[in-house]
Amino acid sequence: MTGPESEELPLRRAVCPGSFDPVTNGHLDIIARASKLYDVVHVAVMINKSKQGLFTVEERMDLLRQTTEEYGNVKVEAFHGLLVDFCKQRDIPAIVKGLRAVSDFDYELQMAQMNNGLSGVETLFVPTNPTYSFLSSSLVKEVAAWGGDVSHLVPPVVLEALSERLGRK
Repeated sequence: MTGPESEELPLRRAVCPGSFDPVTNGHLDIIARASKLYDVVHVAVMINKSKQGLFTVEERMDLLRQTTEEYGNVKVEAFHGLLVDFCKQRDIPAIVKGLRAVSDFDYELQMAQMNNGLSGVETLFVPTNPTYSFLSSSLVKEVAAWGGDVSHLVPPVVLEALSERLGRK
């Protein structure tokens, strides 16, 4: 074949950024949906040296790799600094963010506009599945720390890691 039909199209790439401390079913819903829209989805785990997470960055990355391996087109990486720099280094033109509620929108819109102004990177907002609209890593950690049942909020491997970290069986 010759002509435009024979030219390979560039890979459609996006990033799903976050702290993922720990990864929840809500995070995985957004990542799964992004993996259907893009050829490669980079899951960028934020490194914030001034914050002490429940899990190390390496542990979070491992949990994400285990819980996203079924998608086949997800790359889990850590990043420190500006998300737009991460995007530029990897030629990623789009950021995918889940919105749980209207209260998320104000902050996320400001970030999207700043990122676009800095680098031209676009942000795609995906409405969260209503099942997960209340869900956050902070709430999962708090409920789990008090012995509450979070088994329906996180994948089994994350539940096991939470139980071990918090000393619960």
